[in-house]
Amino acid sequence: MCERVTAVEHGGDHAEGEHTSRWPLVTAVGAAALYVGAGLALVGLDLVPVVLPAILVAVGALGFVGGLAGWMAEAFLADYWTEREGREDIYTGGMVLFLVSDVATFLAGFVYYAFIRVGTWPPTDLPPLLGSLVVVNTLILVASSLTLHYGHGALEDGNRRGFLAGLGVTTLLGVVFLGGQALEYYEFVVHENFTLAGGVFATAFYGLTGLHGLHVTLGVVLLGITLARALRGQYGPDRDTSIRTVSLYWHFVDVVWVLLVVVLYVGAVVG
Repeated sequence: MCERVTAVEHGGDHAEGEHTSRWPLVTAVGAAALYVGAGLALVGLDLVPVVLPAILVAVGALGFVGGLAGWMAEAFLADYWTEREGREDIYTGGMVLFLVSDVATFLAGFVYYAFIRVGTWPPTDLPPLLGSLVVVNTLILVASSLTLHYGHGALEDGNRRGFLAGLGVTTLLGVVFLGGQALEYYEFVVHENFTLAGGVFATAFYGLTGLHGLHVTLGVVLLGITLARALRGQYGPDRDTSIRTVSLYWHFVDVVWVLLVVVLYVGAVVG
């Protein structure tokens, strides 16, 4: 018999009181450093020391992911046992607005790729984009959406064991995907000499897949937070706002990846 979820007697799901937070500022500074570093790497290497863009990108990426993770943790983790009701629409609406801004960010990258795509193609020799690794990675990420959907459904049905299994497997699949992405980068850079400085397609490829990788990293952090809370018994059929919110984010990341595969991988080779 499945272990049942018991509702938490203290009511709603982790709404946060009104207060100031440093995490939005950390996130904004990290994003700014990331974009400035990427811009310098592309067009400004003759103006600054060679190591500066790499440092800015690394620090910016850490600040961006860490800031967003801290922001989400503060909203979804702090003071979670206190009485909070009627906050689901606020958190869901906030995530929707965040995803809308993300659509604009990715759209800018796709527009850049569209402009370079209408010229002579291919602009340079392309690496083997349609290898088994991208297929496996895609299947892993699609499967992670299914396991997360299953886990959330199990939570709503009061099946704690199924909920934990679905959430845990989703988190693991996210980590495996990141490992596969790192392995692909290694193969392209070391064995194919396909680097960020390899031309306009390389710029679009690493820019879009790297941005997506940052989003997956953040998603894994959020999944880890929700998994830790789930293991402590902090969710129930009527106490699942952060699960819904993180699910929205994760499904969005999966859809973006499928689009990237179609446009960047398949489109570059077939078109």
